[in-house]
Amino acid sequence: MPRKLLLPYKSVFSHFRAPRGLHDSLAMNAARSGYRVFSANSTAACTELAKRITERLGAELGKSVVYQETNGETRVEIKESVRGQDIFIIQTIPRDVNTAVMELLIMAYALKTSCARNIIGVIPYFPYSKQSKMRKRGSIVCKLLASMLAKAGLTHIITMDLHQKEIQGFFSFPVDNLRASPFLLQYIQEEIPDYRNAIIVAKSPDAAKRAQSYAERLRLGLAVIHGEAQCTEQDMDDGRHSPPMVKNATVHPGLELPLMMAKEKPPITVVGDVGGRIAIIVDDIIDDVESFVAAAEILKERGAYKIFVMATHGLLSADAPRLIEESSIDEVVVTNTVPHEVQKLQCPKIKTVDISLILSEAIRRIHNGESMAYLFRNIAVDD
Repeated sequence: MPRKLLLPYKSVFSHFRAPRGLHDSLAMNAARSGYRVFSANSTAACTELAKRITERLGAELGKSVVYQETNGETRVEIKESVRGQDIFIIQTIPRDVNTAVMELLIMAYALKTSCARNIIGVIPYFPYSKQSKMRKRGSIVCKLLASMLAKAGLTHIITMDLHQKEIQGFFSFPVDNLRASPFLLQYIQEEIPDYRNAIIVAKSPDAAKRAQSYAERLRLGLAVIHGEAQCTEQDMDDGRHSPPMVKNATVHPGLELPLMMAKEKPPITVVGDVGGRIAIIVDDIIDDVESFVAAAEILKERGAYKIFVMATHGLLSADAPRLIEESSIDEVVVTNTVPHEVQKLQCPKIKTVDISLILSEAIRRIHNGESMAYLFRNIAVDD
């Protein structure tokens, strides 16, 4: 008899959904209960997630005005008292990342100077998370942003699927890094009828741990694509070749280091049998889709008859919708941590999974001082 699969998110979080009288009670006493929810976005497309969260909480969005002046400066005005309250700022990140960051910083500082008790940022997709390592003579921008958020007044952050879990160490205050895997796993179980004939694919060795976690929880096989043409993060220089080499420089004989062999990527190979199977590529971010399109082509050549791409954050920059539409990918599934309605209109292959349920429950638990452990139950470390 097959082992019972883990409970999908509908059953795991079923008791969070509208207990009798909860919505009416919260709506009447939102301000009295000592917490308010604000949206730091100035665009309507980015406030959709905030509205979904407040509907689940039975509360209303706090009254504020966020807009751009004619000279490009961001202005934030808080239209109600927040003294002594827990304030949750929901900020989804659109394509204009820098404007969104400034909106968040200015709103947090405005709430701090208005004597809010705690200011918690709900940032489902944390920007600049890919710039969390030193590259040549660049900088670790993610750490800079963490310091700026603390200086602006934030005391806590709720985010989802950080690109590198070690980013939490950049912050001087608590960070709750939620996971979208239960929602994506349920989508596989419910929306792919013959998913039992699927195989989970990592498009590079770097993504193997995440893919292995999905494969083990779904009781499916695992395949890894090795030898991809594009450079991975680990192949980039990390700044340790500094200072630069100087011609005719005198080097003490005792300090001569052995020469390192140059790295050469092997031909592209697929470790695992994907012939006659559904291939499901899993990752945390899908932004520039060239690597996903190339992986889909390889899987198609190896005999996969259907190809899905599953990711938490669907940034889908540049001409990603067109490339997906013209590729061998059958469906791209992402969550609504990042607004992508325009991309969906351009490419019907893009599907969305709603994760507002877990964000609203995280807000409720933090305000009530309850443990967050339940939200991480059955969550693997490598998700």
